[in-house]
Amino acid sequence: METVPTGSASAGGERPTIPLPTSALVRISMFWLGLTSIDAVVGAAIQSRIKFEHLVEIGTEGTSLAFVGALQFVFSVAVQPTVGSISDYATTRWGRRKPFIVAGALFDALFLIGIASANSLLAIAAFATLLALSTNVARGPFQGYVPDLVPQKQVGLASAMVGLMQVLGNVLGFALAAIANTQGSVGLAILAVATIELVTMLSVVLRVPNGPPAKSREGRSWLSIAAETWGTDILRETSYLWLLASRLLILMGGAAVLNFVFLYLADAHGLTQAQAGGAFLNMLLAATLVSLLSIVPAARLSDRYGRKPVIYVCTALGGIGVGLIALAPSVLVATIGAALFGASQGTFLAVDWALMTDIIPRASSGRYMGLSNVVTASSTTIAVIIGGPTIDFVNGTYGIGAGPRFELVLGVGYFILGALLLRPVREPDRRSATVDQAAIAA
Repeated sequence: METVPTGSASAGGERPTIPLPTSALVRISMFWLGLTSIDAVVGAAIQSRIKFEHLVEIGTEGTSLAFVGALQFVFSVAVQPTVGSISDYATTRWGRRKPFIVAGALFDALFLIGIASANSLLAIAAFATLLALSTNVARGPFQGYVPDLVPQKQVGLASAMVGLMQVLGNVLGFALAAIANTQGSVGLAILAVATIELVTMLSVVLRVPNGPPAKSREGRSWLSIAAETWGTDILRETSYLWLLASRLLILMGGAAVLNFVFLYLADAHGLTQAQAGGAFLNMLLAATLVSLLSIVPAARLSDRYGRKPVIYVCTALGGIGVGLIALAPSVLVATIGAALFGASQGTFLAVDWALMTDIIPRASSGRYMGLSNVVTASSTTIAVIIGGPTIDFVNGTYGIGAGPRFELVLGVGYFILGALLLRPVREPDRRSATVDQAAIAA
């Protein structure tokens, strides 16, 4: 396994100064491909199995999705930042992050097999909850790698790589789920992403440097370290807190689409399982092409003009795209809306990560990035908990099809609120940071 070059980073919180080759930035981001493909395929698979395999009573599909999401929420909130904080202090021959990544990925594969083979809502919910536990054990520590290893002048590019891998992971997961729907079997898609995650995990563990040394525990117990995650000192980081709130709402806008897309296509447009799978593939292709085209330009623009202006543009694109899907009279119009939504997601994933990396304390990156991804995971859960019962209620009151459309209108509102909550965030001056890093390197 590789190690960090001497002087490239330290446990004291200084930003690394040695530039990394592009291949190293790709490897650092690679595990995101596996993680996000799991999120995508599991969410889509649970939707499909509940809707088309009749695991629940008709008219309760949305509430059933909310039930599964609520169970996952507890582990998303509690586990990820706590394990991320613990990893800041972990001293092992593999560095402070990798043991958690390996353990989490191995258990992910086991629980994914359970979801694929489950035959009831209760069994699916149980394995999905266990998956939330294991995947968050891996995510919290993994997110510390960009602050650990990437110098300031490469943060924009590294964040673009993270965004690219997240987009590709979503595309891969949703595409596998859509293809599986056309064939009437989503279990194979779940097994495929289990393999993909294990491969990307090995790419990180075997090829990415270990990172800086762990922080000293100074005699404290691991229980004390875990409790530190939730210390009130974080309340002093006001820009970080506002950015978390903004990220939550913006991601909820995306979750309002992705977590109910098969209910939307089936109820609002009257499609069968196979037709919904084909229609979603077209929407996914449109969103993917635009998203991939937007990632690198968005990162470069954010380096030049600032992160916040680019995120404002992304929220506008997202709101317009989701609104168009909500009101679409045909699948073709919904596909155009999906393309605008894709531009929003590509922009946001590239730039929000960079802004988060800019403002967090370096030495505790595992803790802060773990907390930030609690928001990422919680956005899906909260959107499902709100949207699921809303769909069932509106469908029951105004007719099948009205519910998913109304839920998408809520998604537009989430984008608007996310933009408003971004305003108090104080963005660091990257020009002065670059000068400082040049002086340190000299």
